[in-house]
Amino acid sequence: MKRIFIGIAAIACLLTTGAFAADLAARPYTKAPVYVDAGYNWTGFYVGGNIGYSWGRSNDTSTLTNGAGTVVFTSIDRTNLDGIVGGGQLGYNWQTQNWLWGLEADIQGTDEKGSRAFTCPTGICTPGALILVAPGPAVPVSLSQKIDWFGTVRGRVGVLATPKVLFYATGGLAYGEVKTNETIGLVPASFSSTNTKAGYTVGAGVEGVIGGNWTAKLEYLYVDLGRVSGSFLTTIPALGGGFLTSNHSSRITDNVLRVGVNYKFSGPVVAKY
Repeated sequence: MKRIFIGIAAIACLLTTGAFAADLAARPYTKAPVYVDAGYNWTGFYVGGNIGYSWGRSNDTSTLTNGAGTVVFTSIDRTNLDGIVGGGQLGYNWQTQNWLWGLEADIQGTDEKGSRAFTCPTGICTPGALILVAPGPAVPVSLSQKIDWFGTVRGRVGVLATPKVLFYATGGLAYGEVKTNETIGLVPASFSSTNTKAGYTVGAGVEGVIGGNWTAKLEYLYVDLGRVSGSFLTTIPALGGGFLTSNHSSRITDNVLRVGVNYKFSGPVVAKY
């Protein structure tokens, strides 16, 4: 009997333990936190630098006039003003979902320059000692121009192809300084003038995150500075009386292709867990 009671007690103990375990709630399963990169936050202030190459153009009309202001010779030609450009930029972006709006200003130094030459033929510009018997000599003219610097203040609007790649259009104010040097005559006389002009610019670019708060960009700008002009009174006798005056009027445009880097000062990434 003692053995029977011991066996019954053991079985009852096992059944009770099993029932108690069955009544316990199952232990919940907890996943490890997962980091999700929601993309780069483009909103914020940034500064940077750039370097590139520019294909500038001077579409020039030059005239030689006599003492009465009558044009005795006209030359129309185009001069290439090509060279390296480089400078810095700063701006601010606002990001709204996949859209970006921004303002940017930059200043550029350049070595863009070029020159052209023309000659007023014998007898057309200057009289001789005896009119029609000993006509005056040909008058050579050389004109060189250089874009010393230019800057822009532009708006930007773009769309994010991915959270870290931006395609954008840009446009706004452009301004810059153009220096002109001219020599005229067989015994050359020379003059120079400097014009600071304002115009406009339009362009487009692509910018992408390269790490942390750094981005890199490739950008094209078309720049139109309008017209620069000047005149120079010489001591060369002019056909029709008085002395020759050399005049020029040049429309200055630019095609700029440049690469740059920017550093943004606010937090680089928007994230969630």
